[in-house]
Amino acid sequence: MAERLEHLLRNVGHDLTEAESRALAAVLRRQPGGLRNINEVVEEHLTSSQRAADAVARQMGSWRFIMIQSVILLIWLVLNSIGWIREWDPYPFILLNLVLSFQAAFTAPVIMMSQNRQEERDRIDAEQDYSVDRRAELEVVAIHARLDELAGRQWEALVTLQHEQLEVLKRIEILTTAVHQRTTGAT
Repeated sequence: MAERLEHLLRNVGHDLTEAESRALAAVLRRQPGGLRNINEVVEEHLTSSQRAADAVARQMGSWRFIMIQSVILLIWLVLNSIGWIREWDPYPFILLNLVLSFQAAFTAPVIMMSQNRQEERDRIDAEQDYSVDRRAELEVVAIHARLDELAGRQWEALVTLQHEQLEVLKRIEILTTAVHQRTTGAT
């Protein structure tokens, strides 16, 4: 069976992509292949600035951040509207707009960096999924080939057994005819 698959690899190998050839070779060797946890692979290659960008994006995209920011904005608006403290940012709150614009100007690129890394992680994940799918497909083909081979053997054994049974029936018929002739005296 492995010889047939190796023959297939040699004859069809030029039509396969490099990933498909590796998957087929792994199937032939019956090795688990190069499966690794994508998170570990990506984590190994992150720089400290990339880790910081991911941490900022994680915090900025949380309900906790939204709630804290909402409370701070509400306090800012109330203190400046009521005038408990000397108004440092009177209505229409231009300083608040400047602070929020500053925050948006810096967080948007950081979030984009994090999203770009997530896109790369998704691409690696898709490649690994494709590799696993191709290996699974090749395994299914190999299993089908083996089942066909076994079914052929069983069919051949069934035909042989049927021929043997027909021979036994012919002998029984001959013996029955012979016994009948001797017991009845008929020719």
